[in-house]
Amino acid sequence: MESAEGEGPAGAAGAPASKKDKKGSKSRSRRRWRKVKTKASRLMHSMDLHTMTQSLVTLAEDNMAFFLSQGPGETVRRLSRVFAGIREQALGLEPALGHLLGVAHLFDLDAETPANGYRSLVHTARCCLAHLLHKSRYVASNRRSIFFRASHNLAELEAYLIALTQLRALTYYAQRLLTTNQPGELFFEGDEGITADFLREYVTLHKGCFYGRCLGFQFTPAIRPFLQTISIGLVSFGEHYKRNETGLSVAASSLFTSGRFAIDPELRGAEFERITQNLDVHFWKAFWNITEIEVLSSLANMASATVRVSRLLSLPPEAFEMPLIADPKLTVTISPPLAHTGPGPVLVRLISYDLREGQDSEELSRLVKSEGPRSLDLWPRPQQAPRSQSLIVHFHGGGFVAQTSKSHEPYLKSWAQELGVPILSIDYSLAPEAPFPRALEECFYAYCWAVKHCALLGSTGERICLAGDSAGGNLCFTVSLRAAAYGVRVPDGIMAAYPATMLQSTASPSRLMSLMDPLLPLSVLCKCVSAYAGGETEDHSDSDQKALGMMGLVRRDTALLFRDLRLSASSWLNSFLELSGHKSHLKSVSMGEPMRRSVSEAALAQPEDPLGTDPLKSLTLHDLSLRGSTETSNTSELSLSAEKLGPSTPSDVNFLLGSEGAPEEVEAQDESNTKNRGHSVSAAFPEGFHPRRSSQGPTRMPLYSSPIAKNPFMSPLLAPDSMLQSLPPVHIVACALDPILDDSVMFARRLRNVGKPVTLRVVEDLPHGFLSLAAVCQETRQAAALCVERIRLILTPPGPSLPPV
Repeated sequence: MESAEGEGPAGAAGAPASKKDKKGSKSRSRRRWRKVKTKASRLMHSMDLHTMTQSLVTLAEDNMAFFLSQGPGETVRRLSRVFAGIREQALGLEPALGHLLGVAHLFDLDAETPANGYRSLVHTARCCLAHLLHKSRYVASNRRSIFFRASHNLAELEAYLIALTQLRALTYYAQRLLTTNQPGELFFEGDEGITADFLREYVTLHKGCFYGRCLGFQFTPAIRPFLQTISIGLVSFGEHYKRNETGLSVAASSLFTSGRFAIDPELRGAEFERITQNLDVHFWKAFWNITEIEVLSSLANMASATVRVSRLLSLPPEAFEMPLIADPKLTVTISPPLAHTGPGPVLVRLISYDLREGQDSEELSRLVKSEGPRSLDLWPRPQQAPRSQSLIVHFHGGGFVAQTSKSHEPYLKSWAQELGVPILSIDYSLAPEAPFPRALEECFYAYCWAVKHCALLGSTGERICLAGDSAGGNLCFTVSLRAAAYGVRVPDGIMAAYPATMLQSTASPSRLMSLMDPLLPLSVLCKCVSAYAGGETEDHSDSDQKALGMMGLVRRDTALLFRDLRLSASSWLNSFLELSGHKSHLKSVSMGEPMRRSVSEAALAQPEDPLGTDPLKSLTLHDLSLRGSTETSNTSELSLSAEKLGPSTPSDVNFLLGSEGAPEEVEAQDESNTKNRGHSVSAAFPEGFHPRRSSQGPTRMPLYSSPIAKNPFMSPLLAPDSMLQSLPPVHIVACALDPILDDSVMFARRLRNVGKPVTLRVVEDLPHGFLSLAAVCQETRQAAALCVERIRLILTPPGPSLPPV
């Protein structure tokens, strides 16, 4: 790990150090590092922005004058130049940050929840300024010492100066959002020309500086060593992945080739940027699934809580009946998942701290699927515990493309122990092989099965909670919306950790932070969304084509062919929505009559826009809340098929996703926009300011901007008020430094506007995915405990009112 400071000589005495001395030196170094980071953190919170900036400028000018007086020399010249750059960027950044701070409160959910993307950008910039201030003070105090390591301190100062420059560019982009967005809205709703220009500008920004020496500077110090380990493993894994090595061989080889990335942070940052920009979604699927290798998963489970039951079940694809909440005498048929691949079993994992009644029944045992030597962690006990009154249905995260319940099993076991409630975690099918709506269909089917067969799971089902993180949080909302559309029992509450609620291509101030996020980089976020929407995210660069080999190219071209076939047949993808169009007629339907209409009937029933245009093309969140309050059956309008909406066009280009088009058109547009760039987004930059551009060549994100992303069952933030009113009480736990923070803030605001009980808690200084990092440090454990507390609120019988946030 790179030292944050570099004070003190290495082996100053000249004598060989003993093992004991080395251990003591390392321990003192770690203590110094923690002390430095704690001091910088206190400094940041104790000083206002203007005072911090002026102190940094004064120190920069003093250091600059000192090194200019030291005579010729490359290191001295670079030191004076870097302090001149710090002075310039700090003075230019302060007004922009002050502007964002002055309006940030207008975008909070309420006074008790001061969180949104604008605040997060300001906080991140302050972290960078605080680190530079502390480093400048150290240089001023030690620059005359014979032990002053000029080259080490210079490298760190230059790295943070580049980061500060890029953060300044992000603040100008955020100001541009302020001028184009609706008042109080965090997501961009501007004209198409601005979005297209913004995309071209934003994706060319240099990102490697945030993945080298500055990696994770915005997060709590305890999490940074873990992030550094992940980044080293990622770039090492990427080298072997390009040679078509897979599985355990990649993980093992990476361990032996990661040394050069550990000692050279600049090399690591450049390679990290190249990987995030160029490798396809299949790489991320392979990397994120490393934790499911038997050796690593066994180690993780050894460190987690011990439970009596951990059984993988395979639910057969058989239709069953569910009673309607409005009239239990009527039933609705719950069909097995059908989208894309036809009927198939759904895998689920039952986790229970105690062996409860029903969990060792023959009926449940027939559903058990073998997992090898660890397939059944079922220990005999003298007697069974009674059935729990509650049940948790869990949907795991992983960007819709990776991981299973096994990846999330360590914290699920802790939940089972702390709450004393059985947990059913759903292993839904993953994109891009199984895009939307396959995962939703499987999760809804498993949820309904759990409600109907809760006695087999060790629960009476009196209270049912849906819980999920990231993509799983999205599925919690959409499964509940679909349950309401079918008229069956809706869960008693939802606990969603850092959920993704807006999968449409758009931008917000928090999503600007994907430029620097090591766990959710910009291109990775886009590729996951595109894969779930049914687009293709393969990279077609020459170098990667060579790495694919002949069979890889065949597989890629075959995948492209199937994508085109899939998109051309996508008119039936939303067939599950038609129930909402005739819910008012459910009572007149006999129990034996099928409850699903054909796709053709659903398409014919879609209302036409009087102007003959697509009503969703210009739909905004403000429009949705207005329409939801005046229309009672507008779900069908929002459930248009992809065929009805028509293919994507260049007008669909937004901040985070590009549209596919003919190469000639793209080249012509790029040439035209290059000529006019000075009159568009770049004009938001003050004269003389030029952020650093990527050295990795043109960013290629051949993403398909699918209109199906506007579907409220994919992007619940776009659901009309009438649909949101069907949701149960919602508890959201978000991260202040998460690129998808604004998804949580805006979704909580929409729920509150329609009168639904909702709480939003935002944890500080932690990255996206903290549940999987619960064992890393005290801060992640406290955040995980907050999620458990929210679930406990849902499982507690309802009181007179929802407890305050």
